[in-house]
Amino acid sequence: MRSISNNTKAMAFGLGAVLLWSTVATAFSLSLKSLSPTQLLLIACAVSLIFLLAALGYNGQLSQLRYHARQSWKASLFYGVINPFLYYLILLQAYDLLPAQEAQAINYTWAIMLSFMAVPILKQRLTLADYLAAACCYFGVLYISTRGEITTLAFSNLTGVGFALLSTVIWALYWLLNTKDTRPNLIGLTLNFAFALPIILIFAASTGELTHWQPEGIWGAVYIGLFEMGVSFVLWNRALKLTNNASQVANLIFLAPLLSIVWLSQLANEPILASTLVGLSCILLGLFVQNWSKRKPS
Repeated sequence: MRSISNNTKAMAFGLGAVLLWSTVATAFSLSLKSLSPTQLLLIACAVSLIFLLAALGYNGQLSQLRYHARQSWKASLFYGVINPFLYYLILLQAYDLLPAQEAQAINYTWAIMLSFMAVPILKQRLTLADYLAAACCYFGVLYISTRGEITTLAFSNLTGVGFALLSTVIWALYWLLNTKDTRPNLIGLTLNFAFALPIILIFAASTGELTHWQPEGIWGAVYIGLFEMGVSFVLWNRALKLTNNASQVANLIFLAPLLSIVWLSQLANEPILASTLVGLSCILLGLFVQNWSKRKPS
């Protein structure tokens, strides 16, 4: 009976995380109308760090934070440069150049990129399902990025598509390297943000982006820092710890891009393109094929 109760709680926490993640593309779209990608990242990272420190304080783990900061500062700096600095800076550049519906759909192919990058890094082997999933996903990316004109290869914004695809490489690399990270999850993430914040601040200063702030975008950046980079991680981590069926919780992620399309059309007034719907369907089909092939037999 306890297992059923824990699974129910896990699904609730997982749904909460997915609901928050589904609003992020809309928050990115609205905030980037007033802030540059660097300005948005600076505010979001600072807010997320405050939340993560508060979460550690609530759990009585601040003393552990000091210990790990001394013992693993090189790892914290290394992971912090990858995420949040490089990953979000590049992802936000994609959102700045592309319609949010296109950037977020392409970004969801990171799971396919992870499978291919796991071959040289973790010495894993690809299956037929991995190749089929990749074919579905990257056909979807091609369809979205050309807005359905795949025969002419007339990309709507090749630079933006490049940034979106590069973000999947960085995110996949982060998670593959993260398998070797021995720090506790919440402490590791907090240290990543703590070490990345000064780097983001220096980068913003060097590019002249510490001036000319438009207050309209600040609340959106605060929302992103609190929910995309903070609360959602805690909810998702809690869900995975409570459940005895991780794949069931993981399947909830398929809801995020579908809900995101709704929020973009209703809140950001972004007209949803037919090419996005077709391409997103291909991407979700590819992710489903990959996820189904890796399920454990009951």
